[in-house]
Amino acid sequence: MAEAWKNVLNKTTVSEFAKNLNSVYDKLDVDKFVKAAVDDTWESLELMARGKRVTEKMREFLPQKYSEALKIMDKAVASCDPFFTMCFPTYVELYGQDEENWDLSMKAMELYTQYSSSEFAVRPFIIKHEKRMMEQMFAWSKHENEHVRRLSSEGCRPALPWGVALNSFKKDPSPVLPILEQLKTDLSAYVRKSVANNINDISKTHPDLIAKLSKDWYGKNDLTDWIVKHGCRTLLKKGNRDVLGIFGFHDVSSINVSDFAISTKKVPFGGEITFSFNIETKEATKVRLEYGIDFMKANGKHNRKIFQISEIAFKANQKKTYEKKHSFEELSTRKHYPGLHKITLIVNGTEQGTLDFKLVKEQR
Repeated sequence: MAEAWKNVLNKTTVSEFAKNLNSVYDKLDVDKFVKAAVDDTWESLELMARGKRVTEKMREFLPQKYSEALKIMDKAVASCDPFFTMCFPTYVELYGQDEENWDLSMKAMELYTQYSSSEFAVRPFIIKHEKRMMEQMFAWSKHENEHVRRLSSEGCRPALPWGVALNSFKKDPSPVLPILEQLKTDLSAYVRKSVANNINDISKTHPDLIAKLSKDWYGKNDLTDWIVKHGCRTLLKKGNRDVLGIFGFHDVSSINVSDFAISTKKVPFGGEITFSFNIETKEATKVRLEYGIDFMKANGKHNRKIFQISEIAFKANQKKTYEKKHSFEELSTRKHYPGLHKITLIVNGTEQGTLDFKLVKEQR
């Protein structure tokens, strides 16, 4: 998928982008712009690097005065391909951090995020001017436009994928919390997902804080409940007892697991394994079923990944048989290595048994 995205930025689309800029700034030479951007090194550049290259050429071919360049970009942004609108907030990030440009940069990021998120561009501003920028982010959390409200949360995630880490928020996430509080009942699913992802980031360094926040938030609003559940996904996978209890997944004293078995002890690359088990409950209870696979890594060590099976409410004395398959097809997100693997059944965060099997290089 990343390769496909990368190739959307090509000589033809760069040319179309340059023509859009030329339509509001006729001094821009389209042919020279394309030649300068798509040079001999272009094919070696990944998606983000290609976007940055185009941004650097905007700096070269647009007026050098920052305010004049922004006026042109403001007029052009709405007509540009979404893959190129990311260049606009990047321009602000690279060239608009001076004090004299602060107000212009804030207005520009507010506008550009409505076409391509400014979530990466705001982070250097937060790092250099945390208090001032977080006041701006809180103001954006009250904005009428959902894209701007989302920016207020997404931009201050402590560990935004592909973004520069906000280490101060990893140590102390308290400056982020007022924004999440403001957005916890937002009507936009786009915004709520960002809030949940922010909570999930924080949970990795401050689990107790998120457990308390979740307990305070949960059960008062359906929109907030979704945020809490999605935001606690890492803590749920880790079997955090406080968080499991919030959602009604209590200890397993009334749950009996039996006949946990696997179909084979040897799985070929590209093949699959089938496992089965029985669940029986003495009392009515909520059950969260997961399984973990300890994958062999290239260094000979194991790395566990957790996969959810289901969440279900059992009646007293109810019995249910499960059969589940797991594929070992090669994925872009996971490379398989031969050797000993383990599969563990997990019920309400508690391990219920582990079985060994080997992944072998023979084909199906």
